[in-house]
Amino acid sequence: MPPGLAPRADEPQTPANITDADFPRPMKAELRGLPKELALIVGAHLVAAGALIDENPELAYRHAEAARRRAARLPIVREATAETAYAAGEFAVALNEYRALRRMSGGPDYTAVMADCERALGRPHDALRLIAEAKETPGALDDPGLWTEVTLVEAGARSDLGQRAEAARVLTRAISARRGPAMSQARLRYAYAEHLLEQGDDTGARQWFEAAAALDPADELGIDERLGELEGVTLELSPDDDDEDEDRDDDDEDEGRDEDDEERNDLVGDVTVPPVIAADRYGEPSVEGDGE
Repeated sequence: MPPGLAPRADEPQTPANITDADFPRPMKAELRGLPKELALIVGAHLVAAGALIDENPELAYRHAEAARRRAARLPIVREATAETAYAAGEFAVALNEYRALRRMSGGPDYTAVMADCERALGRPHDALRLIAEAKETPGALDDPGLWTEVTLVEAGARSDLGQRAEAARVLTRAISARRGPAMSQARLRYAYAEHLLEQGDDTGARQWFEAAAALDPADELGIDERLGELEGVTLELSPDDDDEDEDRDDDDEDEGRDEDDEERNDLVGDVTVPPVIAADRYGEPSVEGDGE
């Protein structure tokens, strides 16, 4: 059998039900330089990695590694390895792969995730160094999404170092800038609420969770649950079969109310709330910072 085609004992089997018809167009373009049989094996492992990354990141990482052993020079393979390693908690591997990708692309796109890997490896100073380099590079953080991610990692690194006041300053200044789409701004407010909660300021945390919720009508961040915890409302599953029977009885009584709730969610789920309008409408708390 030609080199690279035979599976190793420590790797998952090549998915037999995946063909080149399942490959996205960018993947096909990168795999075109490989022999056909090898391209099919690499592509099948990449597709499996993408399908498994949320439900089983460890297995997804093993599939990506199987592809990397055969085609490590392809950016799409290195990116799959980086993303699955990050999801699986293999931060040293992920950092090495993201470094390779940065050398290939020459851009700042991986700054936030690389800095977060440094944090996970217990090196917050290195995380801040990466962020400082990006800030000093003209245009590196022009993308609002990347800027938001970098801000969140920077605040986290400051907290790691015990610099709580500086972490708060990083977040409040970013909030005051009102930059980026509603979801990005919601994440900043959520992070600030978590920061206040860690400091024991339950009232302030509640206000900022509510400010985040105003920008996240579909509750993608799970803010309702966090607010419920602050109010002392927790949902616990009882092992008692009698309790489960009571829950089923209650379902019939609540069915009408659930349908009404779903209807309201349908009305707001696809609506993007303008950041400034949402903040004013829902009485967002004030923050220190000049917004520069």
